[in-house]
Amino acid sequence: MKVRWRALIQTFVAGLLAGLAAASAARAAETAYVLVGPQGRQIARVITDAAICPALEVDGQPLAMQVRSRPQTFPQRPTASSPALSKPSAFPTLVCEADLPPRARTARLGERLLPIAPRVIRRIVLIGDTGCRLKQADKAYQACNDPAKYPFAQIAAAAAKLHPDLVVHVGDYLYRENPCPADEVGCAGSPWGYGQDAWDADFFTPAAPLLAAAPWVAVRGNHETCVRAGQGWLRLLDPWPLAPHRDCNDAADDDIGNYSQVYAAPLDADTQIAVWDSANAPPPGKPLAPDDPRAIHYALNDREIEAIAKLKPHTFLANHHPLLAFAATTDKTTGQIVLRPGNLGLQSVFLRNDPNLFPKGVDLLLNGHIHVLEQLNFGGDYPSELVTGFSGTQEDIVPLPAHLPPTETPAPGAVVQNFSSWVDGFGFAELERVGPGAWRIRIFDVKGNQVNACSLVGRVSKCEVDQVRR
Repeated sequence: MKVRWRALIQTFVAGLLAGLAAASAARAAETAYVLVGPQGRQIARVITDAAICPALEVDGQPLAMQVRSRPQTFPQRPTASSPALSKPSAFPTLVCEADLPPRARTARLGERLLPIAPRVIRRIVLIGDTGCRLKQADKAYQACNDPAKYPFAQIAAAAAKLHPDLVVHVGDYLYRENPCPADEVGCAGSPWGYGQDAWDADFFTPAAPLLAAAPWVAVRGNHETCVRAGQGWLRLLDPWPLAPHRDCNDAADDDIGNYSQVYAAPLDADTQIAVWDSANAPPPGKPLAPDDPRAIHYALNDREIEAIAKLKPHTFLANHHPLLAFAATTDKTTGQIVLRPGNLGLQSVFLRNDPNLFPKGVDLLLNGHIHVLEQLNFGGDYPSELVTGFSGTQEDIVPLPAHLPPTETPAPGAVVQNFSSWVDGFGFAELERVGPGAWRIRIFDVKGNQVNACSLVGRVSKCEVDQVRR
């Protein structure tokens, strides 16, 4: 009898402790989201204050999560800012992850349902360049505390109401690099640097409704290189395994940590997104020498894109830096607006492999980096390009022209046939499938009001309005 009671008590205590641990983990799970990775693998990821990973329930069955990274504060490393304006990156949380089974229908974390992408993606939300800019070198202090001047939270909420199947963020998540000066009320009290608190303020907190609405394809931007927010990127949003030396912790390993393999995320049987990490691309104005380490890495990526484009009839190429779009600057001598085309460094690498830059089957380029909404069509000779770097970060000061001069070309032989932009408004875009190889593109403001509509058939795109102004 004593043995029986002892066994019952042990079973009860074990169950109670397991329940308490699960409840504690569920309570502490601050952020849960799903990333779409290589071959369309859906990765459930959780950032938690708990000491153990919570248990997922997938289709009614438990699924154990594995530790991706443990709480740690990394020693201060060289960054893009001066040492006086840098600090160690603190990540006091546990990051856990689990691959969802390919045909999973439901995934539950406690009482919370995680989003799962359908087998056929019909509606995609596009955003980019979402962080609040705090950068001493540019004397740029965006009013992060003012929803009108930093509207990413509004954009995420409005985009979530569209019930997308997938979200694509084209890069640049964390802009709060340096402390807000004491006399800048608009950003007073903001976290800064590259640790978890800055990631939460700049991305995870405002993005919460959109993270809950759909799985994400996360594209790496130049703000996520190793000298900036690379440590957080590789712990939190990168879909590849977190590996020693590819973690941005040691500057000596940056030539490993700054690059990734191109991967494909299928949208259906005929269409896919190829995700390319162009984060460490050079400034736009100069070609890269063939022996430049960046050229070597991106030449390998170019061959990977070429191989992926052969897998399906239609490919969207998602990376941060536009190769065929325009940015506007002002000539310091004359004061006239000057258009800066594409990225000559990346173009120089791709042109060595293909005089048309991109292989056949690449229909659409999805980019950010330029803080505007911009669409370009080249009549099918080149992919159309859609820049969506207008989702929260301080917008570009110099506006794009309403119409491009006929002599302007972003690359050799690339003749612009249709051009559209929105240069003075924050917002997001949506791709909606309307037929085989055919999509409707809609442009929305921060509240979800449509401001423009475009069509994409194969490589050819056209917008209803050439330039939107508020």
